[in-house]
This record gives sequence, C-alpha cells and structure tokens, in this order.
Amino acid sequence: MAKADILGDSLWDAYSNKVTTLMNNPQHQGEIFDKEAEERGNKLIVADFGAESCGDAVRLYWEIDPKNDEIVNSKFKSFGCGTAIASSDVMTELCIGKTVQEAVKITNIDVELALRDDPETPAVPPQKMHCSVMAYDVIKKAAGLYMGVDAESFETEVIVCECARVSLGTLQEVIKLNDLKTIEQITDYTKAGGFCKSCIRPGGHEAMDYYLVDILSDTRKEMDDEKMKAAADAGSAGNFEDMTLVQQIKAVDAIVDENVRQFLVMDGGDMEVIDIKTTDEFIDIYIRYLGACDGCASSATGTLYAIESTLKEKLSTKIRVLPI
Repeated sequence: MAKADILGDSLWDAYSNKVTTLMNNPQHQGEIFDKEAEERGNKLIVADFGAESCGDAVRLYWEIDPKNDEIVNSKFKSFGCGTAIASSDVMTELCIGKTVQEAVKITNIDVELALRDDPETPAVPPQKMHCSVMAYDVIKKAAGLYMGVDAESFETEVIVCECARVSLGTLQEVIKLNDLKTIEQITDYTKAGGFCKSCIRPGGHEAMDYYLVDILSDTRKEMDDEKMKAAADAGSAGNFEDMTLVQQIKAVDAIVDENVRQFLVMDGGDMEVIDIKTTDEFIDIYIRYLGACDGCASSATGTLYAIESTLKEKLSTKIRVLPI
C-alpha cells in the first residue's frame, strides 16, 4: 500500500522532501559500541528519551573526545514513526563536531529548520510536530550523563512551548512589549503554539503546566492593573510637567485607557500618542487616530475635546491635544 493511501495526499504533501527522504534512508541510524569508542580513546554516552504523546522513543549515542569534549561521532536508534526517524537523524547530524556544551544549545526549532526544503515552509504538518520534538530532551540527558549532572540543570527557565522552546518569561515580555492581544499574534512573534498546538489550551497532544490562553489573560490583566496604577499615580502626584518624556507618554496612555479608549474602540477606532513637546506655555500632545476614528468628522471636534478635557483634568491644565 502506498504512503499516500495511508496518510492521504494532502497530509503527505505537507512533509518536506528532506523528511520523506530521511524517513526511508536515515544517514546516522545505528549503534556505537563501548569497545570501538575505547579503542579510539573516546568515551561513549548512551541516552534514552521517550515522548509519551505518541509513543515514540529515541536512543542517542555520543562518542566524545574527553580531551576537548567534542562529539566526534553520533548515532541514533528511533522507535517510532517516520517523522521521529527523520528528526532524530538530523539531530544526530547537528551534534557531530560540536562540544557537549555547544550541543546542549541545539533546540527543536533548529532540528525542524534543518528539515525544511526552504526557510519559509514548515518541514512537517502541525499535527506531526510533536513527533519531532525529542531532540532537546535527549540531548540534555546525554549531556547530563557525560558531565555528571541532572539533565534539568540545563533548563534555567520554565518552557511553555516545547516545540519552539519558548519560555514563560519570554512570552510575558513579548506580550507586554508589543501589546499583544491574541494567540495568533503570540504565534507570529514567538512561534509558540505554531506546531503541535498542545500549549495553546487544554485538550492537545499533551497536558501542559501552562497554556497560552491563560498566560495571555493573566499578562493582559497585569498590564491593565499597571495602567490603572499609573493613571492613579499620575492623577494624584500632580507632577506631570516634571516627568520624563517616557513617563509622560505612559501617563497619557494610562489615562486614555481608563477613560477614553473603550469608547473609541466601540466605534471601531483607536488612537496612539506620537510625541509630546513642552514649552513654557503649553504641553502639546500629538496623537494619531486609528481605524474608524481616522477621518471621522467628530475626531477634530467632540472626540478631540473629550480627550483633551480628560487629560487636562487628570494630568495638567497646560495640555493641548493635536491630531496629526
């Protein structure tokens, strides 16, 4: 029976040529034995790792030169599907010639990228990505055995997306810095959730400790709380004129978020602060209207008056709001 009959033409077409070639003709499959490694004055490390999500398992062999920790030869045995075989083969290739310390930096994304025919097209369909993410874990295990440490000691952050090796801290930071509001935006910025999708929400291939939907919700709430506090601080401190430019922009954003933005968004629009310039007489806040507000007749009259009045009341009577 042909593979297309088993997998279906559309799914089979989603695999790169490299993957389909290595499924049937892996270059580094096999074993390395203690005796042959010893004869060359090297040390043999054998590490096993299994992926509970699909029953795949891999055994990684490293032949290491103890004089410089270089992995001079590497083989693997894979017990699983064709995707696991192909990814294990590429993982093994990436290890050869590196030191143990360098190999630990190899990620699952490095393996997946090496399996692509071109940089812009994923090597495997999303539903099979979980079969190709054993690289990082088995490498950590091999490195731990060689260095005499626990494999988890190489992990300094909480990993949320195992496929892309994206940490909790990175996700929180990217959401805040870029004001992300959707899971799709998170995936665009970080690749998290773009492969097996188990980390997006409960119900995927594997149960996770953290999910993107919860991280986004919690981080957005934290951002809203910070804006509310900034608005309260700005309103009570009465020192807007003495703030730095960055502080002033944050204070204006906080007031707008609390008092104005929801009304703009309800009408399909929004606004952003472009610049703030201070003279002895005025504090000019330059804004840009977005969406439906851009070009709206009231944006230069009633809406502008409401924004300016609110900022004058909350921050400084010297404020003028100027749309550009």
